[in-house]
Parts: sequence; C-alpha cells; structure tokens
Amino acid sequence: MTVNSANLAEPGGSSSRAAVDTSSIREWAMTGCIARPDIFQHRLMEEPPPASATRRTRERYEQLVREAKALCASCPLFTDCLYSAVAEHDVSGFVAGTTAVQRRSIRNLLDIEVPADDFDQLAGARGTRRPVSHQEVLRLRTQYPNDSLESLAMRLGCSLSTVKRHLRRARRGQSPAAKTPRPRPEVNAVLDAFDTVIDHQQCQPRRTGSSRVA
Repeated sequence: MTVNSANLAEPGGSSSRAAVDTSSIREWAMTGCIARPDIFQHRLMEEPPPASATRRTRERYEQLVREAKALCASCPLFTDCLYSAVAEHDVSGFVAGTTAVQRRSIRNLLDIEVPADDFDQLAGARGTRRPVSHQEVLRLRTQYPNDSLESLAMRLGCSLSTVKRHLRRARRGQSPAAKTPRPRPEVNAVLDAFDTVIDHQQCQPRRTGSSRVA
C-alpha cells in the first residue's frame, strides 16, 4: 500500500501517511499517544476550552495541540488511526491529528454517521455494574440540574465523556435506537475529507504530499 504525506505534517516535516502493519506490537509501542499520555489524556484535550477561558488556558491548549499534532504527524499508524476514528468509532479527545469537532466535520463531508462506542463497558471499566443507559443519564441530569458533569459521571460510575455523549445526543434529539449503517467510505475519501477540513483551519498547515493510496 502506497500512501502520501499528511496534511498534518509541518512544512518540511516527515510524512504521516506511511504504510503500516497494524499487527505489529512494536509499532503500537512506538506511537506518540501511548508514549505521551500527559498530552493526549490531558483534560484540555478531552474538552477544549471555551472562548471565555483565560488566555493562559487557551495558550496551554494550543501548545498541547501543537505537540500532539507533531506526534501524530510522525506516527506510522496515522492513516489507520484516522480512518478508525472517523469511519468506525466515535471517540472523544484528540485523535489522529484531529479534534472531535473536526472529525464530525469530516463525517458530514462523507455523509456518514458513526454510533458512539461505550468504551467504559468495552474496557470493563465498570466492572460488574450494569451499563449506563441513555434514559438514566437524562434522568439524573433532570434530578440534579445544578451538578457538574463530573459529579454526574461519579454518580453514574462512568466516564465524563460518556455523560457528555448522551447529553449531546439528547440536545440533537437523537434516539438511542440503532440506525441502519451506511457503507463505509474508502480510505482515500477519508483522507480527502481530512484535507478539506484541515485546510479550512487557519492554524493548520496544508498538505504537501500528492500521492494517494494505490
């Protein structure tokens, strides 16, 4: 498989669309997101600061994004990671050089919907406790309207991202019932949509490569 350099890479930087073998444990061990959890799992990367945040907070977030982008740009698993985060799993945080908002924009361009994964349950984070339902999250939000989302997550025994996901779904008027999935897009289509979205971000460098997946 032949792939080009990523839009994500800084001018003159290394290629991030490299051929990968996802069965290689060694490659996974070398990925920046595993080596630098202090960046990728930082609370600001989970939930970007609002416009009303202090200048110091916004500057810290921008620094984290720059560092994360540099790590993603040099990652041999960038293409697989981006495709998975866009077309297969609706994850939160900073993944494959993109924020959650950017990944939603990419999906809008591709006209696809990806159901959110409950990683708390999949990873066994909740132990033997029952899964958190959509209705339960809304019930507790109504019962404790002044509680922070962190407090609701503690009451439910789940992650903050799980609570936010259910509340976003409620705001959009979406039913938790499963929808008929659309066909998954081709890898090149995801890369093209990535380029389009990133190119519209003034703070993002433009793609320098030209070859596509064969």
